Parts: sequence; C-alpha cells; structure tokens
Amino acid sequence: MLQSLAGSSCVRLVEQHRSAWCFALLVLGYLLYLVFGAVVFSSVELPYEDLLRQELGKLKQRFLEEHACLSEQQLEQFLMRVLEASNYGVSVLSNASGNWNWDFTSSLFFASTVLSTTGYGHTVPLSDGGKAFCIIYSVIGIPFTLLFLTAVVQRIIVYVSRRPVLYFHIRWGFSKQLVAIIHAILLGFVTVSCFFLIPAAIFSVLEDDWNFLESFYFCFISLSTIGLGDYVPGEGYNQKFRELYKIGITCYLLLGLIAMLVVLETFCELHELKKFRKLFYVKKDKEEDQVHIMEHDQLSFSSISDQAASMKDDQKANEPFVTSQSPTSNDSSLNN
Repeated sequence: MLQSLAGSSCVRLVEQHRSAWCFALLVLGYLLYLVFGAVVFSSVELPYEDLLRQELGKLKQRFLEEHACLSEQQLEQFLMRVLEASNYGVSVLSNASGNWNWDFTSSLFFASTVLSTTGYGHTVPLSDGGKAFCIIYSVIGIPFTLLFLTAVVQRIIVYVSRRPVLYFHIRWGFSKQLVAIIHAILLGFVTVSCFFLIPAAIFSVLEDDWNFLESFYFCFISLSTIGLGDYVPGEGYNQKFRELYKIGITCYLLLGLIAMLVVLETFCELHELKKFRKLFYVKKDKEEDQVHIMEHDQLSFSSISDQAASMKDDQKANEPFVTSQSPTSNDSSLNN
C-alpha cells in the first residue's frame, strides 16, 4: 500500500514538473554533446598538430644552419611581423601581391560577411577609424539584416511551403501532417542539391587548391554562418574575373542564407517538432493568462461593441447587390 502511494506521488511530482525535468535533461544533453565534440576534435586533430609543429621546428633549424649570419632572435622578429600582417589579410608572398583586400568588390564581400555574422576573419580593418566604423555598422546592420531576412523568409515560405501543403491537403485529401513532412524532406533535398552539392562542384573547379570535400566544407561553414575562415574563395594567385567572382559569391551567400532559413522555418512548423519543443517550455500560469486577457482592450465590452458595429458597416459596404435607399424614398413608398 505504501509503495503504491509512494509510486503514485512520484509520478504526480514528475508530471507536475515535467517541463523542468525535460529542460534539465536538455541542458545535460547539450553539455555532454559539447564534451563529446571536444574529445573527438582533440583525438583527431592533436596528432596532426604535433606533426606540423615538428615539421616547422625542423625547417626553422635547417634555415638557421644554412644562414649562420642570421640569429634566431632576428628570425623570430621577422616571423612575428609576417604572422601579424597575415592576420590582417596581408601576405608577403610574391604570388599574392596582386590581390588587394579593400577594393570595392572585396569590401562588398567583407560587408556581407559582417552583416550575415559569417565573419571569415581573413580580412579585418587595419585603421582605428575602420574598426570604429565596423562597430557602428554592425550594431545597425545586423538587426537590419535580421529584419530583412525575416521579412523575405516570411513571404517566400507562404508560396514555397504553406500553399503547396494546403493544396495537396485540400485538393487531394491527404493528411496535412504527412504532406508537411514529405514536403519538408523534399525541400531540404532540393536546398542541399542547389546550395551545397552543385556549388561545391563549381568551387572545386574554380579553385585550384580545393577538392570536392573542401568545397562542400566551405559551403556548409559559410551558409551555417560559422565562418572559420580557413577556406575563402577568390584569394588565389591570378584569379580570373576576381571582381565578378566576388560579387557572385556575395549573391550566393545571401541567397543560400535565405534558403537555409526557409528550410529551417519549414521544419520548425512541423506538428511533431512543435510538440517536441513544448516539452522544454515553461507553461503559463492561469493567473498570468487571465491578467493577459484582461489587459487587452479588444476583449472589453466597449471594444466588442465597436467591432460589431464596424463589422456591420463593412458588410453593408461590401454587399454589391444591395443598393442603399435614402430616407426620402422610404417615406414616399410608405405614403403610397
């Protein structure tokens, strides 16, 4: 008897605080996923880093042996200056001297990466004025970009997702949830093909040093706005039509970001995902809902009566086959 009561009380306690338990599991799962990623990256990349360090150490030692007139301190100062310039996107290599980082097309590409929060980091402002302007430009431009993308996605998703689902649901009688799932999968496949696979194949041809995996890696890192900056297109030696190429990449990043947001919004509108997300949300109390309802003016009696009167006026105005009669005509008809 006591065991059954204890079990029922535990079940009742879990049901009452279900959202909190789900949220705790979500936080724990996220932390474990972070640790899992750190373990995998460390185990995979650490041996390669060690080999690279050993190779650089041997090259440095060989260079000092071949040039006895150069001290190690002088070489260190030179390398530090070269690395500092490289962090600002300036290379000392002879085959990279022809590419400017701040011509119009490169600046346009930089502005698009800043506003989309991709930020490759291969080109950064050099002057204090450029850094100050970048801060002000980002503070205004990033919310402006979010507003722009939200408005564009809201209009596109009506024609790309909602209307096709409703068409097959109403016209053919299929289940709306099933049609939405199939449509989301097809839309995701088309997006991956048009903005990942095909561009990756194009980049692997246009970029001499990139294979298909590296090109696909660039597309994913860019459209997911991660922007690590280890692969940046159009930076090769004697890149043909570099200005036009940079403009095309800017358009690709903008269109690809919109396509990614449309796909994400389509998946977020699935009924199953909505139910899954609600497991982690805090439920509103009844008192908060009542206060929220009472604060709305449109639910008061005066606003209801005003809305009813306006609705009647709109109905009379929208009736095309009913002609309004003047009071004089009504009086004359009564007299007759």
